Amino acid sequence: MSNTNKELWETRLAYFDQLVEQCLDFVRKGKTMPYTSSNGHMFSLLNKAGELGVRLSKEDGQAFRDKYQTGNFTSHGATMRGYVLIPESLYGKDSILVDLLQTGFEYVNSLPPK
Repeated sequence: MSNTNKELWETRLAYFDQLVEQCLDFVRKGKTMPYTSSNGHMFSLLNKAGELGVRLSKEDGQAFRDKYQTGNFTSHGATMRGYVLIPESLYGKDSILVDLLQTGFEYVNSLPPK
């Protein structure tokens, strides 16, 4: 990883941590692969490229993709089913992203436990 990529990843990790700290229902997990989970399901993830993905219901995911003109989230070269890629235009808009994390949390808690 180049210094520029490492700096971006570290900046995004700090931002991800800052967002999660604003959420009372869950905490960030993972040392090398930062994520959040509940009910046995992951619902947010920071990939090696410093991109953030959030897992949403099919309906919420499509509405988010349409509204923010974004696509699916990938990690380790694989498309993460049910996850949306958070566009760079939303970084710094904490209230939107905290609400989105909460929506992901509520979604995975509606699923059967793993």
